[in-house]
Amino acid sequence: MEFKTEAQKACYEKVLPWLKEIFGEHFTRIREDAPVVGVVVGSALAQVAVYPWGNDDAIVNTRAYVVSGAEITPDLMTYLLKENAQKYFGAFGLEEGDYIVYEHGIVGSRCDKEELKASVMAVALTADDYDDKIIARWGGQTALERLQS
Repeated sequence: MEFKTEAQKACYEKVLPWLKEIFGEHFTRIREDAPVVGVVVGSALAQVAVYPWGNDDAIVNTRAYVVSGAEITPDLMTYLLKENAQKYFGAFGLEEGDYIVYEHGIVGSRCDKEELKASVMAVALTADDYDDKIIARWGGQTALERLQS
Protein backbone atom coordinates (compact mmCIF):
# COMPACT_ATOMS: atom_id res chain seq x y z
CA MET A 1 0.00 0.00 0.00
CA GLU A 2 1.26 3.43 -0.89
CA PHE A 3 1.08 6.39 1.51
CA LYS A 4 1.98 9.99 0.68
CA THR A 5 2.93 10.97 4.24
CA GLU A 6 3.79 9.29 7.52
CA ALA A 7 0.77 10.99 9.12
CA GLN A 8 -1.53 9.38 6.54
CA LYS A 9 0.01 5.97 7.23
CA ALA A 10 -0.25 6.40 11.02
CA CYS A 11 -3.88 7.46 10.76
CA TYR A 12 -4.79 4.51 8.52
CA GLU A 13 -3.06 2.09 10.88
CA LYS A 14 -5.01 3.63 13.78
CA VAL A 15 -8.49 3.51 12.22
CA LEU A 16 -8.28 0.20 10.34
CA PRO A 17 -8.59 -2.03 13.45
CA TRP A 18 -11.41 0.16 14.77
CA LEU A 19 -13.35 -0.20 11.52
CA LYS A 20 -12.91 -3.99 11.56
CA GLU A 21 -14.04 -4.14 15.18
CA ILE A 22 -17.02 -1.81 14.79
CA PHE A 23 -18.38 -3.15 11.51
CA GLY A 24 -17.28 -6.80 11.58
CA GLU A 25 -18.84 -8.73 8.69
CA HIS A 26 -20.02 -5.46 7.09
CA PHE A 27 -16.39 -4.36 6.66
CA THR A 28 -14.70 -5.05 3.32
CA ARG A 29 -11.45 -4.14 1.64
CA ILE A 30 -12.07 -2.18 -1.54
CA ARG A 31 -8.49 -1.57 -2.63
CA GLU A 32 -5.22 -3.18 -1.67
CA ASP A 33 -3.12 -0.39 -3.18
CA ALA A 34 -4.70 2.58 -1.40
CA PRO A 35 -5.93 3.36 2.13
CA VAL A 36 -9.62 2.84 1.29
CA VAL A 37 -12.02 0.33 2.84
CA GLY A 38 -15.76 -0.22 2.62
CA VAL A 39 -18.67 -0.66 4.99
CA VAL A 40 -21.98 -2.04 3.75
CA VAL A 41 -25.15 -0.84 5.51
CA GLY A 42 -28.43 -1.89 3.91
CA SER A 43 -28.28 -0.86 0.26
CA ALA A 44 -25.39 1.56 0.85
CA LEU A 45 -21.67 1.07 0.44
CA ALA A 46 -19.67 3.65 2.39
CA GLN A 47 -16.04 4.08 1.41
CA VAL A 48 -13.70 5.17 4.18
CA ALA A 49 -10.50 6.72 2.85
CA VAL A 50 -7.55 8.30 4.63
CA TYR A 51 -6.02 11.27 2.80
CA PRO A 52 -3.00 13.33 3.75
CA TRP A 53 -3.71 16.80 5.11
CA GLY A 54 -0.50 18.71 4.80
CA ASN A 55 2.55 16.83 6.03
CA ASP A 56 1.52 16.40 9.64
CA ASP A 57 -2.06 15.18 9.62
CA ALA A 58 -4.71 13.25 7.71
CA ILE A 59 -8.40 13.38 6.93
CA VAL A 60 -10.67 10.37 7.36
CA ASN A 61 -13.27 10.85 4.65
CA THR A 62 -16.35 8.66 4.41
CA ARG A 63 -18.22 8.82 1.12
CA ALA A 64 -21.20 6.85 -0.09
CA TYR A 65 -22.38 6.76 -3.67
CA VAL A 66 -26.09 7.20 -3.04
CA VAL A 67 -27.63 6.99 -6.53
CA SER A 68 -26.34 6.75 -10.07
CA GLY A 69 -28.39 7.36 -13.18
CA ALA A 70 -30.97 9.67 -11.62
CA GLU A 71 -32.47 12.42 -13.75
CA ILE A 72 -30.42 15.44 -12.66
CA THR A 73 -32.96 18.25 -12.61
CA PRO A 74 -33.13 21.63 -10.87
CA ASP A 75 -35.82 20.10 -8.65
CA LEU A 76 -33.44 17.34 -7.51
CA MET A 77 -30.62 19.83 -6.89
CA THR A 78 -32.92 22.05 -4.84
CA TYR A 79 -34.05 19.01 -2.85
CA LEU A 80 -30.46 17.97 -2.08
CA LEU A 81 -29.42 21.50 -1.08
CA LYS A 82 -32.39 21.83 1.28
CA GLU A 83 -31.58 18.44 2.80
CA ASN A 84 -27.95 19.56 3.29
CA ALA A 85 -29.21 22.44 5.42
CA GLN A 86 -30.84 19.90 7.78
CA LYS A 87 -27.80 17.65 8.22
CA TYR A 88 -25.33 17.79 11.11
CA PHE A 89 -22.85 15.30 9.64
CA GLY A 90 -21.96 15.47 5.98
CA ALA A 91 -23.47 16.80 2.79
CA PHE A 92 -24.78 15.67 -0.56
CA GLY A 93 -22.80 16.38 -3.68
CA LEU A 94 -22.71 15.53 -7.35
CA GLU A 95 -19.65 13.75 -8.69
CA GLU A 96 -18.44 13.40 -12.27
CA GLY A 97 -20.70 10.98 -14.10
CA ASP A 98 -23.75 12.35 -12.27
CA TYR A 99 -23.31 10.21 -9.18
CA ILE A 100 -25.09 11.58 -6.14
CA VAL A 101 -22.77 11.18 -3.17
CA TYR A 102 -22.96 11.84 0.54
CA GLU A 103 -19.77 12.43 2.50
CA HIS A 104 -18.28 13.57 5.77
CA GLY A 105 -14.70 14.09 6.93
CA ILE A 106 -12.95 14.17 10.28
CA VAL A 107 -9.42 15.14 11.33
CA GLY A 108 -7.35 11.98 11.55
CA SER A 109 -5.00 12.89 14.40
CA ARG A 110 -7.87 13.84 16.69
CA CYS A 111 -10.45 11.18 15.86
CA ASP A 112 -11.28 8.44 18.29
CA LYS A 113 -13.24 5.24 17.80
CA GLU A 114 -16.61 6.73 18.75
CA GLU A 115 -16.21 9.74 16.45
CA LEU A 116 -15.17 7.44 13.59
CA LYS A 117 -18.20 5.23 14.17
CA ALA A 118 -20.53 8.23 14.28
CA SER A 119 -19.10 9.64 11.05
CA VAL A 120 -19.27 6.36 9.10
CA MET A 121 -22.75 5.52 10.41
CA ALA A 122 -24.06 9.00 9.58
CA VAL A 123 -22.90 8.64 5.99
CA ALA A 124 -23.99 5.02 5.54
CA LEU A 125 -27.41 5.43 7.15
CA THR A 126 -28.10 8.64 5.24
CA ALA A 127 -27.19 6.99 1.93
CA ASP A 128 -29.30 3.94 2.78
CA ASP A 129 -32.27 6.15 3.64
CA TYR A 130 -32.03 8.63 0.78
CA ASP A 131 -31.29 6.24 -2.09
CA ASP A 132 -34.89 4.96 -2.01
CA LYS A 133 -36.33 8.49 -1.74
CA ILE A 134 -34.28 9.79 -4.66
CA ILE A 135 -34.89 6.77 -6.89
CA ALA A 136 -38.65 6.99 -6.28
CA ARG A 137 -38.76 10.58 -7.59
CA TRP A 138 -35.87 10.89 -10.04
CA GLY A 139 -34.98 7.31 -11.02
CA GLY A 140 -31.56 5.69 -11.00
CA GLN A 141 -30.09 2.85 -9.00
CA THR A 142 -28.30 2.34 -5.70
CA ALA A 143 -24.54 1.92 -5.49
CA LEU A 144 -24.88 -1.77 -4.68
CA GLU A 145 -27.24 -2.32 -7.62
CA ARG A 146 -24.73 -0.58 -9.88
CA LEU A 147 -21.89 -2.79 -8.61
CA GLN A 148 -23.94 -5.94 -9.11
CA SER A 149 -24.89 -5.07 -12.70
